[in-house]
Amino acid sequence: MGDVLIVQNSRSGGPSRLGDWLEEAGLRLDVVLAHEGAPLPDRLDRHDAMIMLGGGYLPSEDDRAPWLADARRLVGQALADGVPLFGICLGGQMLAEVAGGEVTGDTGAPENGSLPVTIRPEAEGDPLFQGLPPVVPAIEHHKDAVTRLPAGAVWLAETRACPYQAFRVGERAWGVQFHPEVLPARVREWTPDGFDPAEVYAGAVADEPVSTPIWREVATRFAKIVNA
Repeated sequence: MGDVLIVQNSRSGGPSRLGDWLEEAGLRLDVVLAHEGAPLPDRLDRHDAMIMLGGGYLPSEDDRAPWLADARRLVGQALADGVPLFGICLGGQMLAEVAGGEVTGDTGAPENGSLPVTIRPEAEGDPLFQGLPPVVPAIEHHKDAVTRLPAGAVWLAETRACPYQAFRVGERAWGVQFHPEVLPARVREWTPDGFDPAEVYAGAVADEPVSTPIWREVATRFAKIVNA
């Protein structure tokens, strides 16, 4: 049974159903509430994998979120040591930046709600994304984005408004812009910012029967890599 470090970067941004899926697949979760001041470990020696969750920051906004420096250090260590890593939203952006890519704030059109994500042909050989349907609904809530992938990264998924929706760095580190962990009920808690909450919620509810089994499968595949 593998141990997974989960770094939480905001009050509302917990692992949610992703944590349930990982536990069902036999992993033990160590959730660190970094946003509340809980210290991050010096190294990943006691953990077999890491999940970096989302939050309303850019990856290097240490003035607003001082724990991000330690979070980036752990991402760098995971990359260097081949520790399986999955980054969501801020976490995916952090992976891109640490690996040499670029993240830009307030870029392009914001994405909110359940939107169609196109799986790219490069995903066919990917351990997590291979064999998925050509288009999969995923919940989005962001205005910052990865604007340049790290050299050598494999580009796995895209949307029209935000090209770099999913990518892999090396063999065992993945970043996604969307939120596979978020349930439709969470959408109702968002602050309306140019979108209709009722409409966005209804769309998420309608898409969930399609999206849930797919993201559960991706989580299960990640767990198998950790347990191996």
